[in-house]
Amino acid sequence: MQDNPLADFAQKHHIENLTLPSLLALSAGHRGYSLTKAKRLLKFQHRINAELLNHRIITHNPYTVWFEQGDQSLTQIKAFIIQFSVFSNQFLIAQLNKMIHAETLESMRASKEILANEIGVCFKPAAPTNGGDALGSTEGSIEGGIFRFGAGHFEWLYHIAKKLGLSFADIGQPKQGSASTLFFCNELIRLYGGDDYQVSQAASYAVENWAAAGFWGQLIKGFRRFNEINGAALPMGFFVWHDQLESQHAAHTQEELEELYFTLELDEDGFIRHGNQMLDGVAAFWDGLDAQRRELAAVH
Repeated sequence: MQDNPLADFAQKHHIENLTLPSLLALSAGHRGYSLTKAKRLLKFQHRINAELLNHRIITHNPYTVWFEQGDQSLTQIKAFIIQFSVFSNQFLIAQLNKMIHAETLESMRASKEILANEIGVCFKPAAPTNGGDALGSTEGSIEGGIFRFGAGHFEWLYHIAKKLGLSFADIGQPKQGSASTLFFCNELIRLYGGDDYQVSQAASYAVENWAAAGFWGQLIKGFRRFNEINGAALPMGFFVWHDQLESQHAAHTQEELEELYFTLELDEDGFIRHGNQMLDGVAAFWDGLDAQRRELAAVH
C-alpha cells in the first residue's frame, strides 16, 4: 500500500491497521463510515485482542498439544473421532439456524454457502487437496457447484471411523456425545445460531478466530505421527481441508467485524461477553476430551 493515495489517506488519518475494504469505504465516504468511528473501532480492536483473543482455548489448548505428539492409543483415537463427529453433525443445526436468522440476503447466502458445502456441495472450481483425497477446493462458491454424497464433511469423518473399526451407527449422534461435547454443541446453537444478530456475529468472530489459531495443524501432525508409529493409514483429508480453509478465513473474519462496526451501533461490551461465552463452550469441548483421554490412559 506504499506510494498510493489509499496508503497516504490511511497514514494521514492514523488508521493504517484497518482492512482494505474499510479504507476504501472510508475514502469513498460510504454511508456509516466516518473517521470518528474508525478511531473508535481501532480502540475496540485493542479491547478485543486483550479481552477476547487472549482466551485460553485460543492461546493454549492442552488436548491438542498432547494430540500433536502422536502418542494416542487406538482407544483414545476412537474416542476423539466419536466426539468430533457429534460436534460435526450438531454444527449443521447451528449453521442452519444462523442462515434462518440472517438479517440480510448477503449474510443468509454466506451462511447457506457454509451449510451446503458441509453437506456435500463442492465449491466451484474444485481441485484436489495436497493430501490427494480430491476433497475439493477451499475457494470459490457453491453457485454452480455439484452435490456429491461423498463430498459431505461427515462422510470424510466416516472414512476415518471405518478404518478404526467403527460403524456408521457408532458416530455422529447426540446420544454418543459426552456432557462437555453436548454443552459445546448447545452453545453453538444458542449463540452462533441464535436469533440476536449481534450475538451471532460475536460468536462467529470468536469461532473463526479459534479455528484459525492452529489447532487443525496440531491434529494433522498428531494423526501423521500416529500413522507412522502404528503403521496405520488413517485418511486425513477432513483435517487437511479444514486447515487450508481456515488459513484463508482469518482476513475475511476481520473484514466482517469492521463492516459490522461501521454499519451497526455495536454493543462493544456485549460483543466481548458473548464472544467469550462461545469460547468457553469451545473450551468445555476440549477440556472434556482432555479428561476423557486421561481416563482412558488410566484404564489401559
